[in-house]
Amino acid sequence: MKHLDNIFAEKLLKISAIKLQPNNPFTWASGWNSPIYTDNRKTLSYPDVRSFIKVELCRLIEENFGDAEVIAGVATGAIAQGALVADTLGLPYIYIRSSPKDHGLENLIEGNLKPGQKVVIVEDLVSTGGSSLKAAQAVRNAGGEVIGMVAIFTYEFPVSVKAFKDAGVKLLTISNYSAMIAAAKEIGYIAESDLATLEQWRKDPANWVPRKIEG
Repeated sequence: MKHLDNIFAEKLLKISAIKLQPNNPFTWASGWNSPIYTDNRKTLSYPDVRSFIKVELCRLIEENFGDAEVIAGVATGAIAQGALVADTLGLPYIYIRSSPKDHGLENLIEGNLKPGQKVVIVEDLVSTGGSSLKAAQAVRNAGGEVIGMVAIFTYEFPVSVKAFKDAGVKLLTISNYSAMIAAAKEIGYIAESDLATLEQWRKDPANWVPRKIEG
């Protein structure tokens, strides 16, 4: 029987929100070589997948952070899903910019957040955890209490696991890298020979060197 994280990972692969190219890696903005590229914004164009995400993020919040008073989306990828979740749960909504506006009030947080309010942050993708935890700190700096974070997908990098633990932020996701690899193997998206490469990258993405293809 398939688990929910595998089922969802398969959905992401089928709509190309996740692409795997072990033999023709992508280059991230950070300069890292990567056999995977994720763009969860694509899910917004597929009503069934968009609704699935909304329902599952709400479930994670209701089951684990039932005392949430405010939902916060992280710009820009999670703004839409965060708003859908807040609307479904009937809770106030704010979103957190990556940097303050350069004009007007120079807001970092858009919306009304009262000191002491309990906040659940919605993210689309967690890689190293840096930007996600920066958003959590922004909420804390504004007087809010971050009781948890939910996300669509995580790469499960060891560095991010440690970062969330050190920051005292509980992270829950609909799916993850391990479940996605299992799903990709099951539907024939990748070959058995690709598995070792994909696992090596996850363990140390900053120093991963693509294998050379002989021909």
